[in-house]
Amino acid sequence: MGVPALFRWLSNKYPKIVSPVIEEQPNQVDGEEIPIDITGPNPNGEEQDNLYLDMNGIVHPCTHPEGKPPPADEQEMMMEIYKYTDRVVNMVRPRKLLMIAIDGVAPRAKMNQQRARRFRSAQEAKENDQKKEELHKMLAQQHATKTGGDKMMREEVVQKTWDSNVITPGTPFMDILAASLRYWIAYKLNTDPGWEKLKIIISDATVPGEGEHKIMNFVRSQRASPDHDPNTRHVIYGLDADLIMLGLGTHEPYFRVLREDVFAQDSRPRGCRLCGQNGHKAEECLGRPKEKNGEFDEKQHAAPLKPFIWLHVAVLREYLAVELRVPQQPFPFDLERALDDWVFMCFFVGNDFLPHLPSLDIRENGIDTLIAIWRDNLPAMGSYLTKDGSVDLKNAQIILQGLAKQEDAIFARRRQAEERKQANEKRRKEQDAARNEERSQKRRRSSPPSRNQRGGGGEAVPPMELITPGRGHLAKETRELTHSMVINRGAVYRANMENKSAAAVLKSKLMKTKQGAADAVEPSVSQDGEASTEALEPTSPGGGVLGKRKAEVTEQEVEQEVEQEDEEAGTPGRDSPPPPVPEKPKQDEPQEDTVKLWEPGYADRYYEQKFGVDPKDLEFRHQVAREYAVGLCWVLRYYFQGCPSWNWYYPRHYAPFAADFVDIADMDVQFEKGTIFKPFEQLMGVLPASSNHALPKVFHPLMENPDSEIIDFYPEDFPLDLNGKKFAWQGVILLPFIDETRLLKAMEKVYPLLTEDEKSRNSHGQEVLLVSDRHPLYQDLVANFYSKKPGPAEYNLKSDVSGGLAGIVQRSDSYIPHSSLVSPLEAHGMPSVEDDRSLTVLYTIPKSSSVHKSMLLRGVKLPTPMLDSNDIRATQGRAQNSGRSFGGAPFQGRGRGGRMSYASDRPNPFAAHLQGGPGGAPMVPPGWVPPGQGYGGYSRGPPPPPRGGMSHQSSYHYNQGGQYNQGGQYNQGGQYNPGGQYNNGYQSQNYRGGRGGGRGGRGGGGQNRDHYSHNQGGYNRY
Repeated sequence: MGVPALFRWLSNKYPKIVSPVIEEQPNQVDGEEIPIDITGPNPNGEEQDNLYLDMNGIVHPCTHPEGKPPPADEQEMMMEIYKYTDRVVNMVRPRKLLMIAIDGVAPRAKMNQQRARRFRSAQEAKENDQKKEELHKMLAQQHATKTGGDKMMREEVVQKTWDSNVITPGTPFMDILAASLRYWIAYKLNTDPGWEKLKIIISDATVPGEGEHKIMNFVRSQRASPDHDPNTRHVIYGLDADLIMLGLGTHEPYFRVLREDVFAQDSRPRGCRLCGQNGHKAEECLGRPKEKNGEFDEKQHAAPLKPFIWLHVAVLREYLAVELRVPQQPFPFDLERALDDWVFMCFFVGNDFLPHLPSLDIRENGIDTLIAIWRDNLPAMGSYLTKDGSVDLKNAQIILQGLAKQEDAIFARRRQAEERKQANEKRRKEQDAARNEERSQKRRRSSPPSRNQRGGGGEAVPPMELITPGRGHLAKETRELTHSMVINRGAVYRANMENKSAAAVLKSKLMKTKQGAADAVEPSVSQDGEASTEALEPTSPGGGVLGKRKAEVTEQEVEQEVEQEDEEAGTPGRDSPPPPVPEKPKQDEPQEDTVKLWEPGYADRYYEQKFGVDPKDLEFRHQVAREYAVGLCWVLRYYFQGCPSWNWYYPRHYAPFAADFVDIADMDVQFEKGTIFKPFEQLMGVLPASSNHALPKVFHPLMENPDSEIIDFYPEDFPLDLNGKKFAWQGVILLPFIDETRLLKAMEKVYPLLTEDEKSRNSHGQEVLLVSDRHPLYQDLVANFYSKKPGPAEYNLKSDVSGGLAGIVQRSDSYIPHSSLVSPLEAHGMPSVEDDRSLTVLYTIPKSSSVHKSMLLRGVKLPTPMLDSNDIRATQGRAQNSGRSFGGAPFQGRGRGGRMSYASDRPNPFAAHLQGGPGGAPMVPPGWVPPGQGYGGYSRGPPPPPRGGMSHQSSYHYNQGGQYNQGGQYNQGGQYNPGGQYNNGYQSQNYRGGRGGGRGGRGGGGQNRDHYSHNQGGYNRY
């Protein structure tokens, strides 16, 4: 999901959700690498059941890696994919199931983003090719007499211009990838003992859907099975941020996200500065000779492997359980629904299907702002924002109107922060320039005169005697000097710094005065009419123009790198193309922002410039907001229930303001399932004309011929709107949206010209299931499909034999038992297998008749809490204070931390009809008391709050025994005691006890656990 910096933001705010992966390395015996035995215990101390691989996160970095030469051909690419996948499996060591999912045909809403990425990638590849061609011509001229130089350069160019756009469903490359993975999985089932008990599901690019969403569809289908184990331990690998949201949305308590630690620095250990060897410091050096690492010491210079990290969704649930609990909430607290609301609010700061709202940015704690609004308005809303993947638009209206009251303050604060940053950068550059000039002059003054200046050889300068405390007797003067230096070193250091700063400022003024006199003779005027200051730049090697330029580029490159790695649209090479390094300093400056959100009238300028409409057309703004609201409903349904419509998409490049969401509470949002694109139709919709080699030749004229009826879909050049950002990769690519009707009509005319192989590539496929002959499921499937009296063509898996796997399997016509397994990579050391002892069948994910419920399943055993009392208090404090930086006044108390008043200080022209509280909902009166038991149709209601409200200083305590202490006690076995007793079982729930009393005192009974039991379709809420 395209949420920049989300992972970094999460890991900083909730530090315990991340932990390093302990990875076992293969041993070396006589130069031979011994494979890891994954049948042994997991070195991370906890066994995992299911591993899911979002395979595009592996394919992209393996086919066009960053920081090292790319593979020479597609065979080497497959080998790199094998190695990486094997490393991930060895890390996790799943005991039951491995699912490999490759992106198939995506929903129409996703294709718009794919189209923008691929057009930008093609444009950058074209620019790189031009630079390479210029370099080739230059080298050809310099080495015209050398033979073979031209050939070597051409080969290098061919290797580096591999088009990554072929990693799209329907291309020959994706067919090669699917066949290679099927071979490798079968090979591992035949040769690796650690794979014998695994069931492997492959969902290749012929199966429609994004890889991670096909995985979630599988997880939801297994949850719906009556034989599903609610304590199954899941691990999903990938780099995209939406895996975190999807993990929360499963409501499976044991869920982890595995990913590379993209923020880890070079993990190569620092060597000794004396001998250059690793493993010890200079103080510990024994002077031993270096031992070769490899026959030719080649392993010493090998690139280190990036470390991996776990993101524990269970720990994130703990943090959010504390943060999302609202004191005096008028309805029972339901953690599962509160988590759904949190996921929904994250969509506002960015996703792959909608542009983020202008006032929200993850780096400005936009999610915290929404959470604060949500917490303050939850009593007024009367219920949660979402339920089982559906949005309550009435409550969404309240949240958006709360945000609308803060938009002006957010834009003003953002401008102030940018101005401060620019001022700091300018001051830092001036200080660096002055410091470099000072150092340069010192070096010139301290440099010894040359031999010519000394008039031929002079006497050598006698060496200065050094003070060596460890040798001999020290004179009294020396001891006193040393002691004085040590005692007064702080004061001396500060004085020196002040003197240096004062000298630097004085010198800078003197230099400007001298330069001004020189410029008076012949001033240099730049193009914008201002006097040029190039002559003011220092001329020393460390502080000259080149030195200054290097410093600027380095700072920007660091910022770009951090932001790109956080782009959790995040697969390297796919989602975040590398930003170009500016060639001139003036290019560092961002384009002028003509909308100027920080100045009055920004809304008029925004719609006039971005949408090209009359600023007075308010109905158009409301229409855009309604389209965006439909998009929010689509995204939430997509994440929690599967794709609601394959044809819907948001038809705008920009988002509306929060103030433009008017009357969305009255909308009735419905979706039609629609028709899934075929692979070639998606390729025609997302690829630029320069990547048409991935398509059959019969389609090339549609993309290249000027007379083509859809030639306007494939512009060679396209505008890029930075939209207030600094770098091109952050901008908005203004490509025309594909007209589906025109596209399909044009393609239908050439469909008859396709070959049989091309028609096969243009069809949808099905998942396959592979098992070893040492798995109990093998004999069951062979008996049904390959015995003398075969069973039904569609066979329902038996959960007791399949290890809990639900689904329907069919015989695969391409598989013959015990046939030869032919290797496509024998030249690279991957042998064929004469007797294939694995089984391959077609697999169909079972479809559930009911929606995916946001609840824990019966029989779940909650994980051991990881947060201690200090973590909980810190999280409570942040929840009270964070997200309250913009506008509004507290209802209670002083300063930050109170509830904010969303009564507008200025009239809102777009919400003038709203009466009472936000969105027309009445605010809770000050003396409000929750209703008694039985409120809201639930079997039991929460106890009333204590007099004087809840004490925010109450102490929470988790421990492995299941205690939760807030002046009371919560036991996972079913006890909660706020001065009384609260017993929460699976089938019944008893509450008794009064306010205060017992261990809790008056404050102890103030806040109950708000757990309740409610039977829905055989499930129980906790």
